[in-house]
Amino acid sequence: MYNLKEEVLKENSRKQCDSIVAWVGDDQQKFDELFLLFISNDYRLIQNSSWTVNYCVEANPHLLKKHFDALVKQLQNPTAHNALKRNTVRLLQHYPIPKKHKGTIMNLCFTFIEDVKEKAAVKAFSLTVLQNLAKEFPEIIPEIKLIVQERWSAEGSAFRSRGKVFMK
Repeated sequence: MYNLKEEVLKENSRKQCDSIVAWVGDDQQKFDELFLLFISNDYRLIQNSSWTVNYCVEANPHLLKKHFDALVKQLQNPTAHNALKRNTVRLLQHYPIPKKHKGTIMNLCFTFIEDVKEKAAVKAFSLTVLQNLAKEFPEIIPEIKLIVQERWSAEGSAFRSRGKVFMK
């Protein structure tokens, strides 16, 4: 019998991630089990499952649909583990955000890019999410440009690279 929790905790490697993604496949029930580990309160479970959740959703986006509300709720948690934030925002770059969550996601991404303490990857992915949302909400473009300009010298290469793409 496959013990997902045990497999997730075994190691945090690309090989283990690929193995779990293959096990989940297109199976909603297996993904549901993985997702519960991802939104748990256990640091190691979140960290080790976050990458796997991301790849499962990339391969089978429909698996996330029933969990989107919970995903947004976790992203709003101020004590959310960095791996959860990083991989959630990474996922949102390529996932169609439901209409009812667009405003919330937009506000969260603005908060992330303005926060001097936020990790570089979360900021970079947030810029891409905002760039995608700006296609539908062009009124946010001036605010994004202003933040990119204000934060330019204080941020690292990931932020500047994404910022440069946005400014074009």
